[in-house]
Amino acid sequence: MSLELMSLILVGGLLFLLAIGLEIFAAMGIMASLGLLLFVGQPLGQFAFTSWSYMNSFTLTCMPLFIFMGAIFQYTGVITPLFVGANKWLGGLPGGLACSVLGANAIFGAMSGSSVAAAATFGKIAFPEMERLGYDPGLALGTIVVGGTLSVLIPPSIILVVYGVWQEVSIAQLFAAGMIPGIILALLLMLTIIVLVKLNPRLAPEPPKSTWREKLRAVIEIGPFVAIIVIVLGVIFAGIMTPTEAAAMGAFASIVLALAYRRMTFIALKESMLTAIKVTAMVAVIVVSAKVLCQVFQYIGLTAAIAEFMFQLPFRKYGIMAVLCVMYLILGCFFDSFSMMLLTLPFVTPIIIGLGFDLIWFGVVYVVLAEIGLVTPPFGLNLFVIRSVVPQHDIMVVARGALPFLVPTLLMIALLITFPQLALWLPRLLYR
Repeated sequence: MSLELMSLILVGGLLFLLAIGLEIFAAMGIMASLGLLLFVGQPLGQFAFTSWSYMNSFTLTCMPLFIFMGAIFQYTGVITPLFVGANKWLGGLPGGLACSVLGANAIFGAMSGSSVAAAATFGKIAFPEMERLGYDPGLALGTIVVGGTLSVLIPPSIILVVYGVWQEVSIAQLFAAGMIPGIILALLLMLTIIVLVKLNPRLAPEPPKSTWREKLRAVIEIGPFVAIIVIVLGVIFAGIMTPTEAAAMGAFASIVLALAYRRMTFIALKESMLTAIKVTAMVAVIVVSAKVLCQVFQYIGLTAAIAEFMFQLPFRKYGIMAVLCVMYLILGCFFDSFSMMLLTLPFVTPIIIGLGFDLIWFGVVYVVLAEIGLVTPPFGLNLFVIRSVVPQHDIMVVARGALPFLVPTLLMIALLITFPQLALWLPRLLYR
């Protein structure tokens, strides 16, 4: 059977199953099973072998621990002082409360690594206050939904953990690579809010002014959260602990902080554990299904054929990179970030290496591209999260509110491609 026909059966079947509404992991698993039996000649026991060989990883253990850490902050509500403290410093800017949401999201992202947790948390905490003060619903919801994407880029990031294990690159270096781009993107998003409010003052009320005494008190409110971030990331970057050990310490610190604020309950602890288990299990089945399907693609020669086709395009190095970026922007409208990454890396990685790009750098670029997919219809995950938290507003109101923030995100991608040292300087400084 020809490569073209085998590829048509596998890819066409995958798209058909997705089109009829089958879950992504099931669709990949079914096509991988057909590929193993029809084209590769291997038993379905390959799933068990792949599950054990890939998921039996000490490094991947940090994933449920970081998820648990973020869930503790989400379910106990101890994140409220962080939001209040950020508002004391940023609330005086045009659209100050919206800027505070982004600032608090940047700090929360450095403790959870979960975009969904960030969007849900600040949807509950920030939106009622923004609505009460008279913020435009589109601006308020757009800020919250985009702010959640910072949790994907600013370490620790669950996507970067899976990417690092899949590509066999250092998780610590990936975390370091995401720091500076994450901070720059947060500042660009805040600048976007300021410009929008300056152009249309009706989007936000007149910002209140905080005294220096209030700002100094806010430092105390923010201090415990910043301390956890500094300790967790510090021991990773210093080489004192592995990401898994640091994640365990961070999870323990989150429990201690919740107890200190007298917010810890048995229900919150139970829900945090269940969240960590559910999200980890979801990622695990997607990873295993994608891994086996990609093995089928590699066996029949589809991976090499696509890489060869890309190199034959009449574009130079950065032209091919632009094609890949456009591809991810389109795929992001239909796939979640994990599935999109795992399905495309076997094809894209040889291209990235062949073009001379760094895999650490590309991991950061991919995460920024994936952020756009989180907020673009029809399947932007953060849109549905906010819709469930704020059901009184239509999902298109959220999508339209997020639209202006795509400009600074696309600008961040352009900056990373033009100045790769934005992502590579810190890991090379720490691990040279």
